[in-house]
Amino acid sequence: LPYVPRVSPVALLGKVTATTFALERPCCVFDQHADALDSVWLAVAFANATATFRNPPSRADVPPYKQLSAAHSYMTLETAAAEFACSAPSPAVLRVGGDTACRDQGRQDPCNGPLPSPGPYRVKFLLMGCHGPKAETRWSHPILLHRALSPSTIDPAPPRRGSDVVVIISILASLGTVLATAVLGALGAKVWGSLCHRDLGTSTFARRSYRTHHIPPALPQPLPPGCGCSPPGLGCFALRPPAPCHRN
Repeated sequence: LPYVPRVSPVALLGKVTATTFALERPCCVFDQHADALDSVWLAVAFANATATFRNPPSRADVPPYKQLSAAHSYMTLETAAAEFACSAPSPAVLRVGGDTACRDQGRQDPCNGPLPSPGPYRVKFLLMGCHGPKAETRWSHPILLHRALSPSTIDPAPPRRGSDVVVIISILASLGTVLATAVLGALGAKVWGSLCHRDLGTSTFARRSYRTHHIPPALPQPLPPGCGCSPPGLGCFALRPPAPCHRN
């Protein structure tokens, strides 16, 4: 078939990782060749081993994942052909290498284990019926995975910055300090002025209320008894004219 598998063009997180990659789903590719009982397989091989790959004559002869290191190829993702029909709703991508459990279980059935190295790899889809292969696509272009960095190659020390960058950072830090000082000073002056204004008002009120000349003058004392009708000069000093005396 003329179809060429490829990594999904859709923007995805983790489209290609150190052990997996996401393939575009081959919709409408096998409709004219598949029957109801047929299945579609994905053949995965190292890029330099595709010339020696041979399609298995039956499902029992499918190369398993655990022989990848020796045979340089394996087959996985067995799927009913009906799921790739034009009318079938299905996910947009197929994740190759996404089954981390089957690598350690030693199962004999084909699994989709993590890819052991960056590759590069090439893949193709193979339509198989009860009597063997019926149709196949072309091999994909080489697919190179991301290479994981060894912890020993990571430099824990940050890179040194140039002198110009250091000078600029120092100037910016100084300007920030000056600005912060000015703002704090302005706020302090405002608060201090408010406190002084309150103190001034209290002192003024105290001085205005402390008055010593508000004592009223003393009232005239009443005259001693008998001094009202005595003639002046006999010991009684009248502050007002003597009242007339009535003698019997």
